[in-house]
Amino acid sequence: MTQRAPQVTADRNRAPALVSALLRGVVAAGLGLGALAVLVVVVWISSPYPDSGPDRALRAAAGIWLLAHGAGLVRPDTLSGVPAPVGVVPLLLAVGPLWLTHRAARDAADPEEGGPAPSRTGAFCAVTAGYLLVVAGAAAYARGGALRADPDTLAFPVAVVVAGAAAAGVWTAAGRPLGPLPSWSPLALQEAVARTLFRDRAEAACRSAAVGVAVLLGGGALLVAVALGRNAAVAQDAFLGLAGDWAGRIAVLLLAVALVPNAALWGASYGLGPGFALGAGATATPLGLDGTPAVPRFPLLAAVPEPGPGSWPNWAAAAVPVAAALAVAWFTVRRAAPADVPRAQAWSWRETARVTLLAALGCGLATAVLAAWAGGPLGTGELSAFGPVWWLTGPAAFAWTAVIGVPAALLLRLWRLRTPGWAWRGDVADAQESPAADADAGDGRATYEEAFEDEFEGAYEEDAGGVAGRPRRWWAPWRGRGAADGDGGPGSPADPAPAKASAKAPGAAFGAQSGTATGSDGPGFEPYDFLPTDPWHEKGAREARWASLQRSSGGLMADFPAGPSEPAGPSEPAGTAGPAASGAGRGADGVAAKDAKAVKDTTDGQGADGDGPAATP
Repeated sequence: MTQRAPQVTADRNRAPALVSALLRGVVAAGLGLGALAVLVVVVWISSPYPDSGPDRALRAAAGIWLLAHGAGLVRPDTLSGVPAPVGVVPLLLAVGPLWLTHRAARDAADPEEGGPAPSRTGAFCAVTAGYLLVVAGAAAYARGGALRADPDTLAFPVAVVVAGAAAAGVWTAAGRPLGPLPSWSPLALQEAVARTLFRDRAEAACRSAAVGVAVLLGGGALLVAVALGRNAAVAQDAFLGLAGDWAGRIAVLLLAVALVPNAALWGASYGLGPGFALGAGATATPLGLDGTPAVPRFPLLAAVPEPGPGSWPNWAAAAVPVAAALAVAWFTVRRAAPADVPRAQAWSWRETARVTLLAALGCGLATAVLAAWAGGPLGTGELSAFGPVWWLTGPAAFAWTAVIGVPAALLLRLWRLRTPGWAWRGDVADAQESPAADADAGDGRATYEEAFEDEFEGAYEEDAGGVAGRPRRWWAPWRGRGAADGDGGPGSPADPAPAKASAKAPGAAFGAQSGTATGSDGPGFEPYDFLPTDPWHEKGAREARWASLQRSSGGLMADFPAGPSEPAGPSEPAGTAGPAASGAGRGADGVAAKDAKAVKDTTDGQGADGDGPAATP
């Protein structure tokens, strides 16, 4: 009998996994194409005057599906007889195909338990190949329709977009690691990525860049909404004039909704400064609208500013990139100097500036890619350029976020790492209001937590009379530093009471628990009054136990050590240690004496050393 090699068995088990990944890619593409085809067919059926059969509607659906991937379309039937290109991609339509491709690659690279799992490279290639097979079939089917796909755009950007979504799915299945890099990459780059510090900084930069892009899109959408609100009548006339029946109006409404992300990017580009093109000879910027715009009649285009120089409402659009730069700075500083870590673990100012600069670069690159996807031609001649210019919008986004974001990040870092007198960081406890002293009741008792804050964190300060001062706030650090007469201004002389309180013993802050409001110098002050008052810990009982142990040891043990506050005297006989200790105790109460006598009687009855009972007091 021949035994199969392990490599042959592994290859045979991996083959079904690759076939399954290929089928996942085909199914993902089919789901996206089928969903869009159903929507187009429903609109065609509801139209009261269809000018073609279902075959032409399905071909148009295939062309629109390819347009969602970035493919360029061509309209052969025009009034001039010259084919007109259509390159503006509705970004909302692109979300569905990209998500389906991402999910197919993720599930193929991480199958269910018990099933064969292909390699990551194999899953990526199989899913991409299966998806592109459907793309090729849709492009061939749409050649006879009203919207034909440009063959040159199928390789780029359609294939690149599909491969990118599949790679993102495989990366998600692997846990989104930031390394290791392929073996063919430079060795220095591989070593840098292998460091944990580099991965942490790169993750922070990517997150901050994503936040910056999101703020730019949100600000652009807000600008478009405000402009549409000001020109609501124009938008309504354009919406009602494009179609007279409800089926046509629903189609116009769906197209407008699909172009909302494009409008947000146009608004973001307008706020950044480069603006957007409204034809081959017109550009709209905050400074004004130059040229004669060739604007089709469409509801979203009612937000276009009026021709002429801009005014202060147009200049206010610059608040969008400022907000994006501040958001990048804030999210970078949150990682550079977190509020719950000590100051020594925060990033240096160079690292903070470097990561903020990388985040600004990422924000600029992402904005450039989205701007290139959001614009394009709508025809020939004056309609050959519509939307933001990507090679101007991307550098503008980088410049805004870098020029404003880096200084803002450094200032925020200094603010979060300010001195303890001004800080609200995690390693400095928050100041809390102390309860008001009730003079009528005469009760100045404080809780253990308040005493701890008073001693070790300086949240409260006391004057010479022992009255609690006002807590210091981050906006007024001089509060609580004035004299007892109520002068809390920044120029008032410093109160010597805080210095006195800081020089006290560690247990002095807890003396308020003894029941007096006179402070540590008043009567009844006990430095360790919070300890349990058990007679076992009294000095008399301790000396009695020491004497018994000394007598039992046969004279090997030394006399009871003298305390730090009393001089060490000459040695006394062991039998007289009990009475002397009873008189030197702190309280000398009956409980301590009774306990000492009980210990002595017990040791006398045992007779450990045979010398007879010790002398009684």
